[in-house]
Amino acid sequence: MNKPFTFEQIYQQNKRRIHYQIHRLNIHDPHQDFFQVGLTAMWHAYEKYDPDKGPMATYFNYTIRNRLLDELRKQKREQDKQQTFSIPSLHQDPHTPCPTSALTDLLLDNHQLCNQLKSYLTEKQWKWLKYAILEAMPYKDIAIQENTTTEAVKSWGRQARKKLFTPAIYQLLKEG
Repeated sequence: MNKPFTFEQIYQQNKRRIHYQIHRLNIHDPHQDFFQVGLTAMWHAYEKYDPDKGPMATYFNYTIRNRLLDELRKQKREQDKQQTFSIPSLHQDPHTPCPTSALTDLLLDNHQLCNQLKSYLTEKQWKWLKYAILEAMPYKDIAIQENTTTEAVKSWGRQARKKLFTPAIYQLLKEG
């Protein structure tokens, strides 16, 4: 399709739209990263624009805003992934609250901490922690002992790990 304006002309006329959307979303953009995302969005909108479907300005605003929101969400997800709790002097595996041997030593040596942790977990989650972490028992054996499936035991573990990654538990372990 032959366009009446070049992208350079469109850019010169509409670059303030990108700044407007960045400002409207309260984005701090010192390195112009979000401006680049907005510029790319404007270019894609320019390429896909169909005059029969509405004004170009509306389409630009919609596309730029949504692309910026997508980028914000993406950065938030990455930040959440990187933000893990670390216990001083212990190296942390992302799949467990802290290394098995370190957690085992910490809990076996401190009964008060053990009881406090137990109060945060359900009975089944505590069983998972006790058998899988403290006693290093395989999930299959735990399932046989508790008369349930290995999937159920894995579910207990997933739920327990979610609770063990909370700031309250982190503080408890740090103090313990």
